[in-house]
Amino acid sequence: MTETRIKTRCYLSLCLAFCILMSICTSSDGAGPIANKKFVYHIYWTGIRAGMATMDYETTSSGMTIRTHATSASIISLFYPVDDFAESILYPDGYPMKYTLKTREGRYRRHKITCFEKKADGLPQKVLYQNMRDDETKEFHLDKQAYDPLSAFYAMTKMALEAGQSKYIDIFDSKKLLYTEVQVLRKEKIRTQSGEFDTLLIKPLLHSEGIFRRTGDIFIWVTDDDRKLPVLVKSKALIGAFTAELVEGDF
Repeated sequence: MTETRIKTRCYLSLCLAFCILMSICTSSDGAGPIANKKFVYHIYWTGIRAGMATMDYETTSSGMTIRTHATSASIISLFYPVDDFAESILYPDGYPMKYTLKTREGRYRRHKITCFEKKADGLPQKVLYQNMRDDETKEFHLDKQAYDPLSAFYAMTKMALEAGQSKYIDIFDSKKLLYTEVQVLRKEKIRTQSGEFDTLLIKPLLHSEGIFRRTGDIFIWVTDDDRKLPVLVKSKALIGAFTAELVEGDF
């Protein structure tokens, strides 16, 4: 593998993982009047602007929709274009109804849809997984009610995060049910392009394939308040390191 390909794959890994982690910033309880918000992040590789990621969400009385979109900068797109989109439609209780993932990474394409039925007491949860490009459909029956990658980190906003403690959540992704740990490392005051923030530094221990692929540990600084808005993300890579900073949004 050439050095250029390694660099772009490192960028891609951060972009995909970052898309999931951005969903932490939603803070609505899934009820009440319609609310639309959008947040924009710039992604840098060793100081070079490598791409942009956005997250937007809409809440209504019937539930919530979360969307993330990551794209490579023009200079990166010349030799390895990246265009990744994910969407999670939630029930009013915050559990997922439908999760869609569309990925373009160079010549690689991926299109997956996962539908979650509501879990009835005493019965397993039915999950229908579809790989649209390979014409694959598979049905799963889960003993635990599970989240998809986006709704999982939205659910984390409902938990009391304490420095030095871990939180755990069940995530269904890529035909696997994963018991995922999120470590809350410490409190920190940091300054970014958006200003100064009191934050909690968290480290998700992600073990899934696909959208969870990465080349190093990922660290996220989220605001130490009810929003848990991610303002800074850092990850080491095979070559260099990546940083993602919040640059604008509907606070």
